[in-house]
Amino acid sequence: MRKRSWGFVVGGLLVALLLAGVVSNFASSHPDGLDSSLREGCTFDADDNITGGNCPAQAEREHEIGGPLADYGVSGLDNEFLSTSLSGVVGVLLTFAVAGGAFWLVRRRGSAATEGETATDGETAADGEAAAGRQRAGTAG
Repeated sequence: MRKRSWGFVVGGLLVALLLAGVVSNFASSHPDGLDSSLREGCTFDADDNITGGNCPAQAEREHEIGGPLADYGVSGLDNEFLSTSLSGVVGVLLTFAVAGGAFWLVRRRGSAATEGETATDGETAADGEAAAGRQRAGTAG
């Protein structure tokens, strides 16, 4: 990967970490469209507990798997800001690691092989790429 590409990847990672670690704490705590539609038909008290009515949200229960990052927080941390931030940062890093690993596995192994050019005995792939670049530019080498 070229130096410029690395800068782009690192910059994107830093922006994602900033959004997940800081900005995510300022997201709305009100229900989104799915939650809102599941709550239609029920009445709620001040603590947001269902007090009456009939709606699909009454069948809500804890997820069977759960996990350390369930409900957009880290279980065991009492500080809500830190819990949400840490959960976002861990999520970004895990996603980056999995995606980076997948891209690394499927990446092309060298441009000489993909262009149908092969290196001769004693010539490395880098030498072959340099010679191919000189050929395309019209210079001898």
